[in-house]
Amino acid sequence: MPDQPRPDVQPQVASWLRRRSWRAADRPVGTLVAAKRAAGPAGTVSVVLPALDEEPTVGEIVSTIRTELMERLPLVDELVVVDSGSVDRTAERAAAAGARVVHRDDILPRLPAEPGKGEVLWRSLLVTRGEIVCFIDADLREFDPAFVTGIIGPLLTDPGIQLVKAMYDRPLETAGAVVPAGGGRVTELVARPLLNLHWPQLAGFVQPLGGEYAARRSLLERLPFPTGYGVELGLLVDALDAVGLDALAQVDVGVRHHRHQDGQALGRMAATIYRTALERLDRTHRLKAEDGLVHPMLTQFSRDPATRDFTAHTHPVGAVERPPVRTLPEYRDRPR
Repeated sequence: MPDQPRPDVQPQVASWLRRRSWRAADRPVGTLVAAKRAAGPAGTVSVVLPALDEEPTVGEIVSTIRTELMERLPLVDELVVVDSGSVDRTAERAAAAGARVVHRDDILPRLPAEPGKGEVLWRSLLVTRGEIVCFIDADLREFDPAFVTGIIGPLLTDPGIQLVKAMYDRPLETAGAVVPAGGGRVTELVARPLLNLHWPQLAGFVQPLGGEYAARRSLLERLPFPTGYGVELGLLVDALDAVGLDALAQVDVGVRHHRHQDGQALGRMAATIYRTALERLDRTHRLKAEDGLVHPMLTQFSRDPATRDFTAHTHPVGAVERPPVRTLPEYRDRPR
């Protein structure tokens, strides 16, 4: 992140960006291997891929993790794909590439499964053993091992870190056209405004809804998991309440290539995320923007072409309302 954030970034967020935002290359893999060895059982790592009809991509992701991070480097201890009901060859491809494949409905069968990604992530905790759990979406293309090494790095090297999110560029790639920063539409239109207004301490997260993140099991096992698309926002907000901002971090892993949803699917996702936020706001009696924010701000990010860092830009969120015009004497006394 840049050394000199804009002065209108909240001081707490600016400080966090300087101290808790890194590049994957800041921790070479040799350093991670040594840290993992020194950590003993506390350094065991489970990688979980939630998957639903991801036949085109899941095999390459699994193969890369197994080859690069289990066989060449001893960083990942177990690799599990949790299939939530695929009708294609997702499970077959994942198993052939070297993952242990578990069906969602075979985990905790006494409890009927709810549809949704969060349900799969929650159930995965029952079939994994690592003290560090790393979630990776199964629809990524051109998968880079840095998506794993980047986000487990702070957890292996700093005992004070509890949860790490990946940050990256998200180009929008549709119909042969590429919009460099066009992805993450629900993030920009729903999640980022919600976080900035109600949980402004989290305004520094570049990709708050990203599906690539790692956390200590000791944190995950005490957090509730929304069963649907609201899981990422819910976990981030609840982790803030549970362990505080300084225990959260983010790591730049480059570019994320993945399948994009259509407009109606994004609408359903946005509604679920909004409901997840509302439930937490109601639970904590924070339905109004956080107290003390006389002039709420929205922090957004762009990639600086010179430094390749993410740069924060803040904008005021205006909400001035004028009274009903009939209450004005000038209106009541005007010539008719």
